[in-house]
This record gives sequence, structure tokens and C-alpha cells, in this order.
Amino acid sequence: MIDLENLEPCEHMGNDILSTQGIIPFLSADKAKIIVHASLESTNNTAKQLAASGAEHGTTIIADHQTAGRGRYSRSFFSPPGHGIYMSIIFRPAHFSCVPTSYTTYAAVSVCEAIEAATGKKPQIKWVNDIFLNGKKICGILTETATDYESSGIHWVVIGIGINFSTPASGFPEDIEHIAGSIFSDSKPGISRGNLAAEIINRILNFENEYDSEVIFDKYKERLMILGKRVTIVGSKESFEAIAVDIDSLGHLVVKKDNGEILSLSTGEVRICIK
Repeated sequence: MIDLENLEPCEHMGNDILSTQGIIPFLSADKAKIIVHASLESTNNTAKQLAASGAEHGTTIIADHQTAGRGRYSRSFFSPPGHGIYMSIIFRPAHFSCVPTSYTTYAAVSVCEAIEAATGKKPQIKWVNDIFLNGKKICGILTETATDYESSGIHWVVIGIGINFSTPASGFPEDIEHIAGSIFSDSKPGISRGNLAAEIINRILNFENEYDSEVIFDKYKERLMILGKRVTIVGSKESFEAIAVDIDSLGHLVVKKDNGEILSLSTGEVRICIK
């Protein structure tokens, strides 16, 4: 079992300190238990270990740096020190329960609203779990669950959120430089990373008692950057072009193929067609 009380604290990185002390003054979510590390392999991996060991609802793991950050399909997520916020929040369905796909939707809306409230910038969502600003990806969300086999229900949920807060002086790696961006790519940050991390935690954990799936889906749809656009759907078996039409009540993407066929997609990667 991991000792929650004796985890490595985060060190100072430049003038922006990502630490428990830098987050707590902005925190209003009483369910949150914050654990900050200087470096981890992956905040989701640590959060899953803690969840399996009985960590309580709202436990939040934050790292200044990830050595093996990852996103969907086990893709690596660039996580340099001093420039990002990498965090994972443990959910217990007894405290907050919704259909599995809705956890990602809820997190995406919460992150967008937190960024807008803290910075005035208005990010958009690319189905299903990416957040964009000025045409560049600034955040990825990875939701992972464990099933309770006795009840066939969800035992716990870990929501991982990786945010590019500012751009490293050396830029992003060549393989992602065409798509990756940061919240403060063209200006000096007006807030600290701790401030924004707290704003995100507050929105995710404070508003859970007021959760309304219809309201969340409406907000999600308002920020979607693909509706009405021609997209390429990249699946495990085939890829095809279609028009993104809607999001259904389960968070599935509804598309219309060129032959008129309507599909509801629960998985797959979406790319906006550029003609």
C-alpha cells in the first residue's frame, strides 16, 4: 500500500511553483485531498494504485513532470517540467455516478470553463477528449475505470488531465509541433499553474452535486469544434469521411456518411478534413 502521508513533494520550477502551498489558497473543494510530486511516471498510474488501495473520493495526484505520460491508445503525452499541469482525480461512484462516457464529457466541460474563468480565453473541444485553443491542442483527458465484479458496477474512476500551460523554450517535439500548443503560447502567464489547477479541481468536485447530464451535454456541444464539419473517422478496422452531425445522450458522435448512412460512434479518432 502506498503511504499517502509521505509522498515526495514537488520542487520549485522557475518562478512558477507547482506545490500544495501554491494550490490550497485557491482551493474551495472540500472533498479534495491534494498530493503533489516533482516527477512521476504517470499521474494516472499513481492514482490507480491509490484508488485500488482505498484512496478516498476526490484524491488528486498532481505532477510537475511525467516521465511516461500517456493518452488514448497508449500514446505518449509530452510532459516537460515547469510548463504543464498533469493531474489525476479519483472518483468513487458512491459520491458521483454517471454513465462511463460522461466522466470524460464532464471533465472536458469543467476544464474548458476553468480555463475561461481563469484566463478569459475560450477553448474548444475535439471529440472525444482533446481541448484546443487557437487551432492547437492544449489538453488531453484520459479516463480509466475499474469494475467491481461482484456488483458488475464501476468500483472507481480516474480522470487524468494533461495541460500545456506554457510552451517550453525549445518548443514541442517535432512529431507534435504541428498540432500542440499551450494556453500561454503567445503571452506571459497572468496566473500561476497552482491557481489554474485549483480552479479545475474546484469545478470538477464542487459542481458534482449539481450534475445534470443534459446541461453538461449542451455545454459540451456548444464547445465542439467539429459539428457541421467534414471529418475523417479513423477506426481500428476502417477510416472514412463523414459530416459530424451531433452528440447523443451517451456522448457518442453522430455522423452522416456520403451515402446517407447515419452512425453513432463510441470510439475512434476524428480529424477535421482540410480541403
